[in-house]
Amino acid sequence: MTATAAPPLRIGNASGFYGDRLAAVHEMLTEGPVDVLTGDYLAELTMAILGRDQLADPDRGYARTFLRQMRASLATVMERRVRVVTNAGGLNPRGLADRLTELADSLGFEPRIACVTGDDLLFRAEELNLGTPLTANAYLGAFGIARCLDAGADIVVTGRVTDASLTVGPAIAHFGWTRDDLDALAGATAAGHVIECGTQATGGNYALAHELHGRDPDHPGFPIAEVFADGTSVITKHARTGGAVTVGTVTAQLVYEIRGARYPGPDVTTRLDTVRLDQEAEDRVRISGVEGEAPPPDLKVGLTGISGFRNEVEFLVTGLDAPAKAAQAERQLRAALDDRGPADLRFEFVPARDPHGDTQDDATARLRAVARDHDPAVIGRRFGAAAVELALGSYAGFHISAPPRDARPDGVTVTHALVPATEVEHTVITPDGVRERVEHPVRTRTLTEVPEPPLPQPPPAGPTRTAPLGLVVGARSGDKGADANVGVWATTDEGWRWLAHTLTADALRELLPETADLPVTRHLLPGLRAANFWIEGLLAPGTARREGLDPQAKGLGEWLRARRLPLPESLLAATRAPAPLPEEGP
Repeated sequence: MTATAAPPLRIGNASGFYGDRLAAVHEMLTEGPVDVLTGDYLAELTMAILGRDQLADPDRGYARTFLRQMRASLATVMERRVRVVTNAGGLNPRGLADRLTELADSLGFEPRIACVTGDDLLFRAEELNLGTPLTANAYLGAFGIARCLDAGADIVVTGRVTDASLTVGPAIAHFGWTRDDLDALAGATAAGHVIECGTQATGGNYALAHELHGRDPDHPGFPIAEVFADGTSVITKHARTGGAVTVGTVTAQLVYEIRGARYPGPDVTTRLDTVRLDQEAEDRVRISGVEGEAPPPDLKVGLTGISGFRNEVEFLVTGLDAPAKAAQAERQLRAALDDRGPADLRFEFVPARDPHGDTQDDATARLRAVARDHDPAVIGRRFGAAAVELALGSYAGFHISAPPRDARPDGVTVTHALVPATEVEHTVITPDGVRERVEHPVRTRTLTEVPEPPLPQPPPAGPTRTAPLGLVVGARSGDKGADANVGVWATTDEGWRWLAHTLTADALRELLPETADLPVTRHLLPGLRAANFWIEGLLAPGTARREGLDPQAKGLGEWLRARRLPLPESLLAATRAPAPLPEEGP
């Protein structure tokens, strides 16, 4: 069956993370037709949030906002016969399915609800050499979702599946694909990867926003993947919603949080270096040519843990001699803590805007003392109390910003491990309550890196001008545990030739000094005119624990685009990008 022999399956996504736009489910159901509505709630950090929820209440562990959305929209789902597939089940998919059944009963509906389980490996963490994590969940594939739909489910609730599986599963059920249909599975995986993060595919967080010509960038609509029988797809959105779907917005999402040309999953390894993108019409981008390979024999397991506890106290230092006053406070607090001090105690001094300012706030500097320890008692209220005890015997004008408080969890760590797929019991519970085991692929292939393709011909030499890199390329970055990626793409063939020859791994290290001592691997994706950089250890020891303002590397790509280097005048002219601000110089 060809892509044009049967109508496509319209799969819309209404959530990219736990906390996304609450009204999106209603919008997607009422702004136009969809056959399937998906919701992705499980970013890596979310698993830790849900794990901490379960520590307080074992009956929780799922995305509660999904229930609020279904309360408002279940009538529309049932009336329009839209099937819903979501990973909002998190750590407790059966619990969410039960709550959803109760909700439906209270509203007078009887949807057939199924769930996918087996991903939770916490009870086997010691046996599988996974350490002592807070959560441990294998990334399951799409065939369990497909089985639930084949059994007549109106709503499928999963735990941890790969984000793309929410799209691939309905396509398997609709078109009858088998595990041997690797190219079709890969094509649907690419489509699922594009729409999984919601409005990032329709202009949200888009580096080259000037390309979108002001098409309501403040309220972009959520994406739709029209998937055809051969795995080809068209990425689009409802006509009356904001934002835009362009080759650029789709490229930006394809290079988001990937490692290399091989994008491994539990059902198929997708060759991103085979992807072809075409702007078929306004807000319609076709994804074609995607090739698939047998998946690796192991499943990725996401591990989260609490990385200790933290507390802080902020000394406010006003007026003259602020550095000397701050130094006194630091000496006194260290001495007061002495042998009962925390494992890690750091001080950060932030100067006043103007020590002689017209307002006291302008004349006030800050000294922040941040304490970390694995024992919350060490850095609990007595840590703050030690600072308070200095109040009448320290620097002139002593005061602090808040009273003492208890220690709180110091973010989380996110790491990954691999376990043989055969060690994981991928299980579905059908709408009739029957438990069935989903078999893993028989054909597997050990994952290897794709050799770097031949470089294109270099662009002709010509005059250059030192300017920000972002005037001629786009970028998007993200986190994977302790590592980060930055995908960089050009919008023209000339730009691609320049990018491939100029932005090497060594050049990236020079542009981003924080990466200078880290392993950086470049992967070229000629079909996307893109280069992806995998930066190992940038976020160590894990997501949300890195010191600094961006623990998940979300702004890393924009920092790279702001860095200045010699750019060809021909590229600057061709992109018609906005000129640098005057203070940036020529």
